[in-house]
Amino acid sequence: MEGSQALRGKTTEDRRLLDLLDPVAEAAGYEIVRLRLMGGDRARRLQIMAERDDGTMLVEDCAALARALNPVLDAADPVAGDYTLEVSSPGIDRPLTRLKDFDTFEGFEARLEIDRLAEGRKRFKGELAGTDGDLIAINLEGEAETALLPFEWLVEAKLVITDALLERGAAQRAARLDVPGEFDDAGPAPPETPRPKQHKHVPKPPKGPKTQPARRPGKTDRLEDQKD
Repeated sequence: MEGSQALRGKTTEDRRLLDLLDPVAEAAGYEIVRLRLMGGDRARRLQIMAERDDGTMLVEDCAALARALNPVLDAADPVAGDYTLEVSSPGIDRPLTRLKDFDTFEGFEARLEIDRLAEGRKRFKGELAGTDGDLIAINLEGEAETALLPFEWLVEAKLVITDALLERGAAQRAARLDVPGEFDDAGPAPPETPRPKQHKHVPKPPKGPKTQPARRPGKTDRLEDQKD
């Protein structure tokens, strides 16, 4: 899968669960967009956002994926203590966790956070401009050129709700409702009963010595890692 473990799973435990559950989801026809194991030792929630290859995720899909994951979770028993499994679609202001997401949502506004300082900051906001190899292109607010950020630097990326994004979502829902037997997205499937334990490169160059940034002809400036 073309995704960043740092974006899809926040903790080491999340990433171990992704390693376990990714093949199961893919065999069932879904991709896990993001996984989070929430809570402390009690009443934990295993939250999974997923979708089909075409970007859809209906209520019945959430239930089907939960049914596919349950036997593996029962057999492997990877989570200590009781927990509730929740499966949902990514939603409108969805997280962007795979390289292909930045092409799919080109032209829409997003907020990005990276794991290091670039031009004195880690957070950026602007209009997505697709990808260039393993670089994320984004038109930053107030800047004339398109910046390029390495995908591997990202620790958080999320769409911003705008009128254009809402219109896109409404058009997709209307198209699905025109197909007999199709139903609209409705968030997560009802959570299961708690599972008992026994079941079980922005940068423009920094100040100092200058390096020549990579550019797209006429408009792109690759941001360089800011050294201490």
